Amino acid sequence: MNRTPANATSSAPPNDPHPAPALEVLPRDLSAYRRGNTGVDYVHRFESGEPGPHVLINALTHGNEFCGMVAACHLLDTQVRPLRGTLTISFANVAAYESFDSQEPFKSRQIDHNLNRIWSTEWLEGSEDSVELRRARQLRPVVAAADHILDIHSTSQDVLPFWVYPHFARNAAVAMALPLPTVHLVMPKGLGSGCPLIQHGRHGQAESDAGAALVVECGQHFLQASADRAIRVTQAFLTHFGLLSAPADGPASDRANSAEHRRFELLRTHVIAHEAFRFVRPLKGFESFARGELIGHDGPEAIIAPCDDCTVFMPARMPIVGREGVYLTKPMA
Repeated sequence: MNRTPANATSSAPPNDPHPAPALEVLPRDLSAYRRGNTGVDYVHRFESGEPGPHVLINALTHGNEFCGMVAACHLLDTQVRPLRGTLTISFANVAAYESFDSQEPFKSRQIDHNLNRIWSTEWLEGSEDSVELRRARQLRPVVAAADHILDIHSTSQDVLPFWVYPHFARNAAVAMALPLPTVHLVMPKGLGSGCPLIQHGRHGQAESDAGAALVVECGQHFLQASADRAIRVTQAFLTHFGLLSAPADGPASDRANSAEHRRFELLRTHVIAHEAFRFVRPLKGFESFARGELIGHDGPEAIIAPCDDCTVFMPARMPIVGREGVYLTKPMA
């Protein structure tokens, strides 16, 4: 891995309208955690011996989302053990993580496929092969065994942290009970561009015995604040299910207040079809548009706001054909 000082910035690629990010968090060597105890590399399981749920904390679904790595390493470094139930900690796309180059820090998101779009039966049992498909097939029993899943992610832009989850009551109940994030991206019909890990198998079914399966977007990939937030969210998630004891006192920002939560319904995921994709103005995320207002162009196609207060999530930092360009949402009552 190409390492740089923690206060360095990367070099922005040509024609990149965004400034080069500060690299406050960099990869660390994970080789000490390669040999787990489950038969799957980089997967560690700890059983309390007491009745309780099985909770999976998953990091590095994308190779350059370092906050999850920090949170998972924190659990392992400090030898956290569950008070009840079972705790599993996994590092997912280590191959992409190890390809990190500080001069092009966004490229290590994936090697071949987006590991967070291939969790359908069609992909996992199909004939195609790739680094990510091999890893997803290895991790399939790990994901299937968990009652509750926290999949830790981050964003290319420095925006508010938020939850992402299918519109199931079991997911909403947990996300609303936790103190942060207070923004929710709710998917009534799935992601619309593939099957994410949190919708694999029974976790993607409205009527099932599955528990909660949530993505947490903790902030910009390389910021220390995102890593710190990932640790706090992970601790709160484990505490909610009784695997950790609640701290005697915590900061006011870590106390749940459901009145502060804001939820947005995913209306459409736009996948980029043309190299000539562009927005009408630079977007970071959470900008709102009126019904009928022009958001951008994808070649000859105009991307139009389908409703008033149409709020954009995760606009593409750099357009890449075949990847998501923008998520269009509306506020939920």
